[in-house]
Amino acid sequence: MKLAKTILITGCSSGIGYSTARELKKRGHHVIATARKSEDVDRLTQEGFSALQLDLADSQSIQQAVDQAIELTDGKIDALFNNGAFGQPGAVEDLTRDVLRHQFETNLFGTHELTNLLVPLMRRQGHGRIIYNSSVLGLVAMRYRGAYNASKFALEGLADTLRLELYGTHIHISLIEPGPILSNFRNNSYALYKKNIDPSHSYHKAAYEAMEARLQKEGAAVAFTLPAEAVTGKVIHALEAKQPKMRYYVTFPTYLFAVLKRILPMSWLDALLRKV
Repeated sequence: MKLAKTILITGCSSGIGYSTARELKKRGHHVIATARKSEDVDRLTQEGFSALQLDLADSQSIQQAVDQAIELTDGKIDALFNNGAFGQPGAVEDLTRDVLRHQFETNLFGTHELTNLLVPLMRRQGHGRIIYNSSVLGLVAMRYRGAYNASKFALEGLADTLRLELYGTHIHISLIEPGPILSNFRNNSYALYKKNIDPSHSYHKAAYEAMEARLQKEGAAVAFTLPAEAVTGKVIHALEAKQPKMRYYVTFPTYLFAVLKRILPMSWLDALLRKV
C-alpha cells in the first residue's frame, strides 16, 4: 500500500468518478468526492466519503468547494482528478453559441478555474498530482460530437501547457484518454440533444435518427467498450506511481487512433473517421 493521499475528484455521482472514488477509498486514500446535485452529495456522504457540492459551471460553487476542502484537510490536498464533464451531441452547424459556451463552462472553464485554485496550494506544499480525464476525442474528432471534441482538444492543450510550466515543481500532470466506457454519459447526452438540437429543421436529420438510436441503446453501444473500472486503474497509477505517465490510454480505440494519427496522412485518417 502506498502512502495515503488526499485527492479531490469532480463528477462523482456515477460512472468513472464514482468508481474511482470508491476504489481509492478502499486503498486508504482520503477522497473528497464532489457532485453537482445535492442528492448525490447526500448519498456519497452516507457512503462514508467527505462529499461536497461542486458545480463546474458556477464559479461561486467552485470557490466554496475549494474553501471547504481546504478546511477539511487543513490545507493539504495531494491530488486533483478533473473528471466532471458531459457531452453535447449535434452537428457543428446546429450548435448555437450558447450551447457551445455551456459545453465549455463545465468541460474546460470550470475545470481550469478549479485547477488554478489548487495549484498555489500544491506549490506551497511542494508536491501534487493533477489528473485530467480527457478522451479519445481529445486526440481525434468524430462527427456530431463537435462541442465535446472541441472542449477536450482545448483541455489537452491547457494540460500540456501547464505540464511545461510546472516543470521542476514536483507537481505532476497526467491525462487519461478513455475510449468507450460504460456509464450514464450517453443518457445525459441524449437529454441534452433533445433539449438543444432541432433535428426536424437540420440538414443532418437522417444522421440524427441513427444517432438517437445509438444514444438510447442499453449497455455497450459500440465494440471495445470497457467498464469504468478500466479508467480507475489508470488513475491509481497516476496518483501512486513515483513517476506518473503524461498520458494513459484506455480501450483499444484510443490506442489505435493515437497510433493512426501519427502514421496516416490526414486525408486517410479522415476517411476512416467518417466511417466510425
